[in-house]
Amino acid sequence: MFMIRNVSKFLFGDSSKESIIEIPQGQLYLVRPLSVKGYSELIFKDAAASIRRTGQEFQYQLVIQRAYEEGEEELLADEEGEDGLGELATEKDEKTFLLDESLRLRIDLRSTGEKILAWRDLSGDIGDVYEFVCDSSTAAETVAQFEIVAAQCQYERKYRKSRDTATSSDLEQFAFDEEPIPTASPVLSPAERSPAISPSPSTSRILESPANMVKEKTSAVVKKGKQTEAPASRAQPEGREVLAKETAELHLFDFESSTFVMQDPQVTATVSEVGDWKYWLQITSKDRDWLGQQVIEDINPVFNFEFLSFIFNHYTDDGSAYSWLLRFKDQPTEERFQEGLMQALWEHLNKVKWAKQKDDEREYVLEAFQDLTMEDVDAKEDEEEDEDEEDEDEGGRPRSEHYDSDEDQDDIETVDKDGNVNSQLAVGYKHDRSFVVRGSKIGVFKHTPDNHLEFSTNISKVETPKGKLFSPKKVMLHAEDKDMILQNTDNPNSLYRMDLEYGKIVDEWKVHDDIPVTTFAPEKKFAQMTGEQTFLGLSNNSLFRIDPRLAGNKLVDSEHQQYATKADFSAAATTDKGYIAVASNKGDIRMFDRFGIRAKTQLPALGDPVIGIDVSKDGRYILATTKTYLLLIDAMQKDGKNEGKLGFEKPFAKDSKPQPKRLALTPSHVAQFQHETKAPLSFTAARFNTGVDTEETTIVTATGPFIVTWSLKKVLRGQKDPYSIKRYSEEVKADNFRFGSDKSLIVALPNEVDMVARRALKRPTRESIAGEGMRTPRRSGAGRVSGLRKSEVVNSPY
Repeated sequence: MFMIRNVSKFLFGDSSKESIIEIPQGQLYLVRPLSVKGYSELIFKDAAASIRRTGQEFQYQLVIQRAYEEGEEELLADEEGEDGLGELATEKDEKTFLLDESLRLRIDLRSTGEKILAWRDLSGDIGDVYEFVCDSSTAAETVAQFEIVAAQCQYERKYRKSRDTATSSDLEQFAFDEEPIPTASPVLSPAERSPAISPSPSTSRILESPANMVKEKTSAVVKKGKQTEAPASRAQPEGREVLAKETAELHLFDFESSTFVMQDPQVTATVSEVGDWKYWLQITSKDRDWLGQQVIEDINPVFNFEFLSFIFNHYTDDGSAYSWLLRFKDQPTEERFQEGLMQALWEHLNKVKWAKQKDDEREYVLEAFQDLTMEDVDAKEDEEEDEDEEDEDEGGRPRSEHYDSDEDQDDIETVDKDGNVNSQLAVGYKHDRSFVVRGSKIGVFKHTPDNHLEFSTNISKVETPKGKLFSPKKVMLHAEDKDMILQNTDNPNSLYRMDLEYGKIVDEWKVHDDIPVTTFAPEKKFAQMTGEQTFLGLSNNSLFRIDPRLAGNKLVDSEHQQYATKADFSAAATTDKGYIAVASNKGDIRMFDRFGIRAKTQLPALGDPVIGIDVSKDGRYILATTKTYLLLIDAMQKDGKNEGKLGFEKPFAKDSKPQPKRLALTPSHVAQFQHETKAPLSFTAARFNTGVDTEETTIVTATGPFIVTWSLKKVLRGQKDPYSIKRYSEEVKADNFRFGSDKSLIVALPNEVDMVARRALKRPTRESIAGEGMRTPRRSGAGRVSGLRKSEVVNSPY
């Protein structure tokens, strides 16, 4: 089946490439517990471990390759003589081992956090083992994947047939956990350590682990607090039709240890239709009902075919969130369950029967919810992150200058008496300014050269030319950042132009008598840096150009694409050439190369409304935001007659739509987020960093009090959990990158505006999610915040 081919390709890669999988950094030791030669010898101080193909079918090698520090190789060449180094290069720089079960290759995750690969030294004495100690930065998931690939390779060698025929039980024979792994240390000697080697405490077998390690109840891990207990199950409504019914293991995410813990070795998971486009997931065993959950988008489903697992969120009546994991016996079982669950979710969201979808569109939906890499991934090693960042104060946050150093900070008022809070953020391209909307006011902030925020001025009254105050629904900078286009909810058929030099609205533009404006966007990606007057407008049913220079209505009739059926457009974005991506509340995405014509490409809806869309400046990547996940789409065509063309320029073939990449927080992190904050997941519109001479490298969005960034490079390479977070004390209302940089983020909180270095964001952990050490304003009185600089408070001068 399709998914089997993709998973196989993900694990074993292109057959033209030697290396299948790699752990890029670690140390190689030879450990001799019973030898008089010495207990432990460091072979390679810095090395990489990989599994490679050989020239023979069904034969693979475990390879440990030495990595040189800069200049070290040349120094050794001088010492050895150039020819000598060449002759000994293989012996000195690389050790190879035929991947056979005689190696007894096993893996251990120790309570100290060490991740160890160990195998017998077949040419050494009894008890001698090689140990590869992974670098601390190596993810447990990478090590787990390495073990699975090694087991599959050993299976192929032993049975002379493809790994695709192997079941989980077939691979069990290549797990050698019963053999202890001694501690590798070059400082120990036989006199300092007893020859009787005892195994160190470890987690349960990685081969049985999902992407987040599954730890059995018998695990030796010591927990600080009470283990998370399963909530009471809801009663199952009467079902009309069973869409899926499969057996699996059941695991529950434990908040204290941040691991999945086995609850039941055999349960039955059933997906049923219960009427009125509603569907139900029930999990039971012979002893108890474990949980009942309506199938809705908030369950955040993730299927991981590498580990035969399905992870999802479960919500109780009081709003508490739990993360569960089902582990299936084999891939066909998981595929059947996935088909049933995704049918239920899609029908619930679209109110259309799954069977009416075309085959290629059903496949598109299923692929989006698989935890797999995108195709055409660059296989180069990860580059080191740029460490040349600006100095930061405590908490990793750039210092902002005081607006008035003589003013008592306790006198700073941060809450409007009318209850208004910050709602929108517009970041300048032409000039280093940010504009923050707060009710009918706009605060203006200057970006300093040293990446600080400095209060500049405020526009205290946003009012129509007739003097009526309003709170803008949407704003957009325009005409070299000299103007701002604003939308008034009370007058949806018109837009307003504010002259930012005067700080007042000077024009009202009637777009059309009968067509209200849903949203609007620049003519081209960087149009606001120029004097370009026209821009893009959307209604629920149409796409059009707006030209303010026209007399009367500003909609350009000749560049107006209207749809007979309700398209329900919701968001739009443009490239630097003016290609247009338009998304809808149905979840589909249309791609245009210009105004006034039908879309070149239409991507199917997953069902969730798209609340925001962005496009890389060259049009290669489209980024769509829904409430609970982002969708990254590669718009470049990889084959066929339009190979090398973007979906904006030429339509994708019917059977070769791009594989979407769903960017979501892991269900366990979602559960931890909601456990800590009691707030539902709800992303702000995600954006790429951008700039005329800047490549897109990072994605930013926010949910509740968390800023979240994704590394585009890590996403495209399929790395697990490729995102970082920073928690604030209050909900993040709006966010964006500083123009021309991916290093600085501008964040609007309800009563503050902050510039934060991206480097201050951390990997999600129990501590970073809980917000230990986060900046929390100190209340000094009703509605007042002390300890904040005046330049950080939007409405401080109001």
